[in-house]
Amino acid sequence: MGKPRTTGNASIFLDLFHLLYDAYGPQYWWPAASRLEMIVGAILTQNTAWKNVESAIRNLKKQGMLSVEKIHNTDAAVLAPILRSAGYYNIKSRRLKNFIDFLVREYGGSVSAMFKAETGALRARLLSVNGLGEETVDCILLYGGARPVFVVDAYTRRIFSRHGLVDEHAAYADIQKQCMNALPPGPGVVQ
Repeated sequence: MGKPRTTGNASIFLDLFHLLYDAYGPQYWWPAASRLEMIVGAILTQNTAWKNVESAIRNLKKQGMLSVEKIHNTDAAVLAPILRSAGYYNIKSRRLKNFIDFLVREYGGSVSAMFKAETGALRARLLSVNGLGEETVDCILLYGGARPVFVVDAYTRRIFSRHGLVDEHAAYADIQKQCMNALPPGPGVVQ
């Protein structure tokens, strides 16, 4: 893993990590049978409880729809009812289609080919997909591509702001940069 790059709060970030890790252990997150399923889950989980996303993914599987080809060849209006349990299903069906269309157009529909791209360039390209924001893209990069990015979610912001490590109104990129500068590079467990 290498030695952590130190900044003002580096030891506090590491201390918090170790407290949480000691209390909860490895979480083996993101639950998915494939990288495509993980990406679909990341898109569907926006503003939705995970149990509802799992239900939508089960529906996709039952319908034989959890594939790049099937989603690409299915109209968003047909896809939407299958995703109903994930909430905002009309919007999410379009967002999922936007990603799949991007994947087909840019990488021939291959998740493996997509993850061969350099991290910064891939992040920028994913952020250009309508409906994919920073948190979703970083989840895709970290959990789907094992890329060394730090995902800033509502819990990160809440915990770090309550401990005075970040301003509660700080930009996503500022919090991410601070965390990534404080922790060792790489997606593995901090030693």
